[in-house]
Amino acid sequence: MLTTDPAGPIDLAGARPDQPPVGPAPVRTAACIAVATAASVPALRRFVRGVAASWGLSAADGHTLELVVSELAGNAVRHSGGPDVAVLVRAAGATLTVEVRDGGRWRQPPPRPASDGGEPACGGRGLGLVEAYSTRCAVHATAAGTRVVAELPYR
Repeated sequence: MLTTDPAGPIDLAGARPDQPPVGPAPVRTAACIAVATAASVPALRRFVRGVAASWGLSAADGHTLELVVSELAGNAVRHSGGPDVAVLVRAAGATLTVEVRDGGRWRQPPPRPASDGGEPACGGRGLGLVEAYSTRCAVHATAAGTRVVAELPYR
């Protein structure tokens, strides 16, 4: 920290600690890689919960981030057959971008029993939930694995 300014300390970026920052909000990123097992999904939820807290996200935005990561990581664990799953979270402007990657290939899940209404009794709605909370959601499947990107608005 430089202290040569008579008005008080200035950091190297020119901001005073007692004044709000001027200009666009900083771009923040956080990433975590875990073994693609069911036990890793709650660990990835804890990871993004910590990210949300450290970035000062509202409780609602933190819950949305946690839900999206849980669904996407769960899909990677259940369907990819890959050895690991990676989560990248990026905050820029008013958008949180969540990216979940795996290095596997799609595995068809076993058939689920139907409920009385003919719909699956359990599961099969995760990507729909992600899309409902997202302003944009895209699935990129290649021979090297799958990458799902969801953009979430936040305050």
